Amino acid sequence: MYEYENALKSRKIKYICGVDEAGRGPLAGPVVAGAVILNDNDIIEGLNDSKQLSEKKRNELAKEIKSRALAYAIAFISPEKIDEINIYQASKLAMMEAIQSLSQQPEHILSDAMPLSELQIPFTAIIKGDCLSASIAAGSILAKVARDEYMVKMAEIYPGYGFEQNKGYPTKLHLEAIEKLGITPIHRKSYQPVRDVIEKQLTLDF
Repeated sequence: MYEYENALKSRKIKYICGVDEAGRGPLAGPVVAGAVILNDNDIIEGLNDSKQLSEKKRNELAKEIKSRALAYAIAFISPEKIDEINIYQASKLAMMEAIQSLSQQPEHILSDAMPLSELQIPFTAIIKGDCLSASIAAGSILAKVARDEYMVKMAEIYPGYGFEQNKGYPTKLHLEAIEKLGITPIHRKSYQPVRDVIEKQLTLDF
């Protein structure tokens, strides 16, 4: 998990930022990115792709990262912005905002498959980076935990959609709730199942 980091450190690059996002696939809620600069002198054990970890383990590691990393930042991009610029661009924007919010300017960025040339900082985009780089894995954990916590709060505001369980992903319960209850302000209107319900409603209104 430290192969990329060690290669950069051998070139005397100290501040290496890992960045990843969570929430490309859901029909509701923001896309969230986490950016982390790990501390060489304080190795956090067990870092891995957030999707490979249990919720309990993710939450524990998120606390460890926040207390032990040299720097971290989390950025949210709203459903409205996702609809406006598309999910790929919104994911990139979330990553860039997270990196720009770091208290320490990175010397090199490791991203999960996302080219980030706009930042004028050297970067390496790694396919499946969250499984191959501890720094990216740390970013993915912070993003996933922050997004999940947000969606649990949304479940209280918009009951009936199962957001506390599905976190906005298109489960059977969620799709049925959209049909029955309609869409909420946090739904992504550019996503097919949501768009279908909006179009159906417009037809009925006419």
